[in-house]
Amino acid sequence: MDAKNLKVGIIGMGPIGQTIAVHLEKAGCKVFVCDINKKKMNLIREEGIELVGKIEKSVYFKYVYTSVSELLRQDIDLLVSAVKAYHVDTILEQIEKANKDLIVLCAQNGIDIKVKYTSLFQDSKILRMVINFAGNLNAPNVVNVTFFNPPNYVASIDDTEEEMPKLISDILTSQGLRTQCVDSFKISEESWYKTILNAALSPLCAISRLTMKEAMTDTDTIEIAEQIIIEAVEVARAEEINFEPNFVKLCLRYLKKTGDHFPSLAVDLMNKRKTEIDYMNGKFVEYGRKHYIRTPMNLVFTNLVKAITKKNDSFNNSKK
Repeated sequence: MDAKNLKVGIIGMGPIGQTIAVHLEKAGCKVFVCDINKKKMNLIREEGIELVGKIEKSVYFKYVYTSVSELLRQDIDLLVSAVKAYHVDTILEQIEKANKDLIVLCAQNGIDIKVKYTSLFQDSKILRMVINFAGNLNAPNVVNVTFFNPPNYVASIDDTEEEMPKLISDILTSQGLRTQCVDSFKISEESWYKTILNAALSPLCAISRLTMKEAMTDTDTIEIAEQIIIEAVEVARAEEINFEPNFVKLCLRYLKKTGDHFPSLAVDLMNKRKTEIDYMNGKFVEYGRKHYIRTPMNLVFTNLVKAITKKNDSFNNSKK
C-alpha cells in the first residue's frame, strides 16, 4: 500500500490531530477528520487547516465529520485517536457500537495510555505514536506549532503489525514531519522519556500560571522541575526503563529551549477542563507506590491539580 491508497480517519482536531491530518493529506492520503466541536469543523470545512510557526502548511479537507459514528461509516484503513486521554473511553464506546475491524493509532502522550485500547482492540491492531511536536490554537483551525524536536516515533505495541507503522513513518517523514518506525521496547522508553519532560513543567505551569519559558528562567522553579524529574527517573529504573547517566541534566537542557507558551495541561486547567495528570505525574506516583519509592513532588502536583479540577467541576455543574 502507498500513501494515495491509504484511507485514514482522525478523531480529535486539537493541535496534534490537525498537524497529523495536514501532513497525511499533503502526502496524498484520503483523510477523514472528525471532532464534536461543530464550530471548529465548519471552519475546517470552509477554510481548511493552517499550520504556522515552526511548520507552515495549509490544506483543505473534503471529508469532515462532527460525530464518530459518521466517520466510522467510512471504509478507512487506519483510525488515529488524537483526543485527550480522558475522552478515550467515550471514543471506544462509539467504536464498539460501530463494530469495525480497525487498526488504531494512539496519538496521545502519557504512560499506559495503550491499556485503554486493549479493552477493545487486540494488541496486534494497536499502534502507539510518541509525539515530539507541540502547538497551540491561534484559531479553531489554525495551529501555531511552537516546537518540533524530531523524530516522532511510531510502533506496533506487540511488534506484530509491521507494514502500517512503517508506512505511516515514511509518509510523515516525506512531508517533513520526521517520524521513526521503532519496536515496542523503544516506544515504551520514548513514552516514559516524553512523559517525564511533560510532567516536569505541565502541572507547575498550570498552578503557577508561568509559561514554560518563564518557569525555566527562574532558579526556584527550575529546582522544582529537577526534583520532579529525579523522582520520575528513579521510578522508571524500577520499571527497567533505563536512561543515560546524565539524563536529568539533558532533560533540563531540553526544557530550557521550550517556548514562551503554556503546556496543554495548563491550558486545560486554566479553562476549567479535565486534565491528563493521571497519565503523567500520577503515573509516577502509582508506579512509585508499586515499588515503595517515595515521590513527594509528583504527589503534591498530582493532588493539587486534581483538587483544582474538582473545584472547577463543581463550578461548571453549578452553572448548568
